[in-house]
Amino acid sequence: MHHDSKEMSAALGRIPSGLFVLTIRKENGATGMLASWVQQCSFAPPRITIAVQQQRDIGALLTPQSRFTLNIIREGQNEIVSHFSRGFTDNEDPFKNLDVDSESAAAPVLKSSLAFLDCSVVERFNAGDHAVIIADVQNGRMLQESKPWVHIRKNGLRY
Repeated sequence: MHHDSKEMSAALGRIPSGLFVLTIRKENGATGMLASWVQQCSFAPPRITIAVQQQRDIGALLTPQSRFTLNIIREGQNEIVSHFSRGFTDNEDPFKNLDVDSESAAAPVLKSSLAFLDCSVVERFNAGDHAVIIADVQNGRMLQESKPWVHIRKNGLRY
């Protein structure tokens, strides 16, 4: 059976995902990244999976037992999406001028987000050009009532 790669990539891109900001502490503060490949994968214990591009610096921090916060982005939070999609150098403060809560979870919570999950990495494995992280959800909370940002790509072979 012959597959048209243009048609296949269009179909693959229609798998919906959300938009999230993953935050994690590091030696000299904390950092964050925009994530879209996140999915719940277990009820008991509550677990999620996150796919992180192999060359992302933040990926090196996501090792078993490390803790992170997953901020669930509200529909229309364009400024947060733009801010975290660009990435940060080691010297930059990704949270400058943002309203964050540093006490409620393992890593900064964006107060403007819809909700957050406080997570602990259980396992990590390579999956092509991404690493798949499996994490236990330790805690979480809704911060406001709104719709989550659902993301659909036109092409399933790139962001």
